[in-house]
Amino acid sequence: MAKDVEGEFTAKDYTDPPPAPLIDVEELGKWSFYRAVIAEFIATLLFLYITVATVIGYKHMSDDKLGNPDAACSGVGILGIAWAFGGMIFILVYCTAGISGGHINPAVTFGLFLARKVSLVRALLYMIAQCLGAICGVGLVKAFQKAFYNRYGGGANTLASGYSRGTGLGAEIIGTFVLVYTVFSATDPKRNARDSHVPVLAPLPIGFAVFMVHLATIPITGTGINPARSFGAAVIYNKDKAWDDQVSYLSIYILFGFYI
Repeated sequence: MAKDVEGEFTAKDYTDPPPAPLIDVEELGKWSFYRAVIAEFIATLLFLYITVATVIGYKHMSDDKLGNPDAACSGVGILGIAWAFGGMIFILVYCTAGISGGHINPAVTFGLFLARKVSLVRALLYMIAQCLGAICGVGLVKAFQKAFYNRYGGGANTLASGYSRGTGLGAEIIGTFVLVYTVFSATDPKRNARDSHVPVLAPLPIGFAVFMVHLATIPITGTGINPARSFGAAVIYNKDKAWDDQVSYLSIYILFGFYI
């Protein structure tokens, strides 16, 4: 009897998925693969449209040059912007998790590729779709409200005055770690086995991670932690400072992906 109980507890109660092949050419012949790429494109487009529009709207409503005596208290504030980013990630990951895995971020895709969760082919096309979606999303914001877009910085990530570039890089490193660590933890098959009695909705902790990181780093860099978000805004806004800071942060994302 004791031996049976011992054997029962030593059995593995979860299954690790097999590592994805490095180059899976067969994926290119499947419609589900292209549907996943399209899902990443649309999700990133919607993510950038809503969030950048929120940033522009807040800056317009809180602009004291417009003669509003309550400008400093107008708009959604940093808290509202953080909710916009975190809430959209929660919604979009929930909507696309069953189609593409709900990455919506090249840093997440790159980390999952290094962990052999996705193939090189899928990772590359995901990242291309995410960047194109981000460009289109920010482009829509500019098309709908061009005057406000140009006046209020286009939602581009730039280092705030008073902070050194090292501080900005440190903020992005920690923020990216929090996000990618949460993604891996929320999707860990061991968690599903260990906490099977507790329903775990993976998009919820991922969205909250994005929300918390934005609260901490909006005053420093505007919060990147997503190369597609930073790249799309820099392409459409197309100002020197946005590009200078974008190059620095992109190098950190790449190096940090190898560390994860």
